[in-house]
Amino acid sequence: MAIIRTSVKILGGLAIGISSPSLVLSQTEKVDTEVVNKIKEEGMDRSKVMNTISFLTDVYGPRLTGAPETKIAGEWAKGRLEEWGMSNVQLEPWGPFGRGWSLQSYSANVVAPNFFSLIAYPKAWTPSTPTTVKGEPIYLDAATKEDLEKYRGKLGRAIVLISPPREVKPWFDAPGARQTDADLLALANAEAGASRRRPPPGSPNNNSIPAGNNNPAGSNNATGGANPTGGANATGGANPAGGANPAGGANPAPPEPRGGGFGGMQLMNDKWQLAYEEGAAVVLEAGRGDGGTVFVASATLPRRADPNRDLRSPGEGGPMSRGARPWSEDSPPVLPQMVVAAEHYNRLVRMIEKGVNPQMEIDIESSYHPGDPNCFNVIAEIPGTDLKDEIVMIGAHFDSWHSGTGATDNAIGCGVVMEAMRILKTIGVAPRRTIRVALWTGEEQGLFGSRAYVAEHFGVLNTPRRRDRDDEDGERKTPTLEIKPEYEKFSAYFNLDNGAGKIRGIYMQGNEAVRPIFRAWLSPFADLGASTITISNTGGTDHQSFTGIGLPGFQFIQDPIEYDTRTHHSNMDVFERVIEDDAKQASVIMATFAYQAAMRDERLPRKPLEGNPTIQPAGTPPVTAETPAPASPESAAAGR
Repeated sequence: MAIIRTSVKILGGLAIGISSPSLVLSQTEKVDTEVVNKIKEEGMDRSKVMNTISFLTDVYGPRLTGAPETKIAGEWAKGRLEEWGMSNVQLEPWGPFGRGWSLQSYSANVVAPNFFSLIAYPKAWTPSTPTTVKGEPIYLDAATKEDLEKYRGKLGRAIVLISPPREVKPWFDAPGARQTDADLLALANAEAGASRRRPPPGSPNNNSIPAGNNNPAGSNNATGGANPTGGANATGGANPAGGANPAGGANPAPPEPRGGGFGGMQLMNDKWQLAYEEGAAVVLEAGRGDGGTVFVASATLPRRADPNRDLRSPGEGGPMSRGARPWSEDSPPVLPQMVVAAEHYNRLVRMIEKGVNPQMEIDIESSYHPGDPNCFNVIAEIPGTDLKDEIVMIGAHFDSWHSGTGATDNAIGCGVVMEAMRILKTIGVAPRRTIRVALWTGEEQGLFGSRAYVAEHFGVLNTPRRRDRDDEDGERKTPTLEIKPEYEKFSAYFNLDNGAGKIRGIYMQGNEAVRPIFRAWLSPFADLGASTITISNTGGTDHQSFTGIGLPGFQFIQDPIEYDTRTHHSNMDVFERVIEDDAKQASVIMATFAYQAAMRDERLPRKPLEGNPTIQPAGTPPVTAETPAPASPESAAAGR
């Protein structure tokens, strides 16, 4: 066993809710190079990761949350983990989520004045058309809300082109890229509180940009922390890391109408509202992407599903919404809707503007599955030895969107964590702590699967709603963290969900105390391009469910490759976009981090949880003036 000597500094205040003087502990961080070499040999020379990813994509993709096909994929993953000798393998239920959805067939064609087939995809949870819809499309050419009035009374049972055309520019820069030395240096030099910003799907590739602390979670959110049924989130409070979710539940924000900004978004909401009020037969919108790439997620709902209900936010079901979702059991009726490749959509608009009246035929056949509102996470373990009641977790989200096969988002992550478990089992390690793998569903709708798991096993952060944050005396109410016994037995969670690129390092999520630990663990992989450690936060994926209640959760830095420009939530998210050498490299690093965390004498140190919540065991009566809050657990500090 090689000894890599580092000084681990555990900073003051690591115990959640405890104010204590700075504490400096020195220890030698051990890296078992003999085991690491075995991990490398097995993972690089006898890898099965690409075969696993092929099954998840070519055979069992896509994997939309709640769809019966996703349950079949979960059963396959469960069987493969059992075949590899994992213990306690199960599909652990969570919910309720709502109704599943499957797509059986679809077509969208222009049949006159000449025939051409559109590159187009129905949005998830769009209903079937009652029959083939035939007719001349109506283009909503409106720059203001007043302009829309000329279309009132004309959209019933019509094919509606709802968005303006999109400008398509040539690609002078390659859509695929790796992290440059300058990118990695910027990450390494980022200040505490910085976050990683990523462009929306279909944007030119500008790699990772460490930003200021204007968004601690480092992502955009379309769910606003809504839970599967549209209420508070699964952990019982605000979004754990500040409201981050890359896709949210709704389709990525439609291309902005002329004028852009909030006004443009509001106009788009008004267009959708009019289409719903009039009862359009099918709504088409221009997709992001070009050259045949189309980015597709879930259906857009009307702004006000119930006219007797107060308006909650612009565009219910849209990017500003906290209302009903198309997968909700109580979802209002959804209009059939498709996303069309920009070039084909633009052609339709130009034809209409020239007075040519294209004739279209559109047919969609889909099914809702309302029978079982619950979903599942795939769980498996390698049992520990002397510290077997303590847990190290690795994971990735299992669900995907539906226009591709979910290869880079996120069969690659699932393949990597499954391969990491296979490697460790094959080389015969006996970890001190139990190593548990989780394949989450519901991530694309709002981290639902991982949030539900964290709430069930570890704890719930209850944050007062905005209108209830002050009590009768004007005092600000303190958040409450209700912890379960497993909370104090948890060491760390490592996540992979930033596309097909190899690992270049790791985000510390503001936890400075893990820097020397991770530096030691990455040291055997400098020759594989992984050495960067950044204090920055990154958001939009399942590690936030853990960090949101004060547990150490981490996402790896990855090369972007074509993630934001071509594959993320698109029809081109397919097996061919996965890079074999990168998948192997990520697998051996994931296996090493899981093993090292399981073998340490101490659990990984924890950083303070923002808001200084009151910590109490789950089920404890609410704290009042007569019942003071229990003391914070000493073990919540920096591990054992």
